[in-house]
Amino acid sequence: MVDRKLFIEAMRNVAQSVTVVTTRGKSGATGATVSAFSSLSADPPSVLVCLRSDSRIGLAVALNQVFCVNVLPEGARLLADRFSGLYDTEQPDRFGAVNFIEGPTGPILEGATAFECILDNIITHGSHDICIGNVRSVTKRGKLPLTYMDGGFHIVRPEA
Repeated sequence: MVDRKLFIEAMRNVAQSVTVVTTRGKSGATGATVSAFSSLSADPPSVLVCLRSDSRIGLAVALNQVFCVNVLPEGARLLADRFSGLYDTEQPDRFGAVNFIEGPTGPILEGATAFECILDNIITHGSHDICIGNVRSVTKRGKLPLTYMDGGFHIVRPEA
């Protein structure tokens, strides 16, 4: 087994799109900034997100059986920070003063490309749940995504 510290240091060099996973249902509406998001299949259209099993968002997605992955556009760093919990003490309602559209699977954040999903399966591995969702709707914004790598936010630019 690889050393935990080495694994974490290596993963810091992997750029990820910054996403906010939202959900709405029996447990109410909640959302959290998540970096582990990926397409899974085009047949059927499906994605996966990894959520800490005991987190508010992880428990809510399991109960609600739906989720929405909002891929944040560049320039949305404050939104990413807000849903990471950075301001929860001052602003406990993460959706307060945030522009969004009510979607059937969770709030769709302004400017985000959104994947609205019906939960298909949860696979627990270690401290996290791999949540597989069948995509029922896509809101495509066509904006460049905000990314996160090595402890900071970055923007995507085409190679010259």
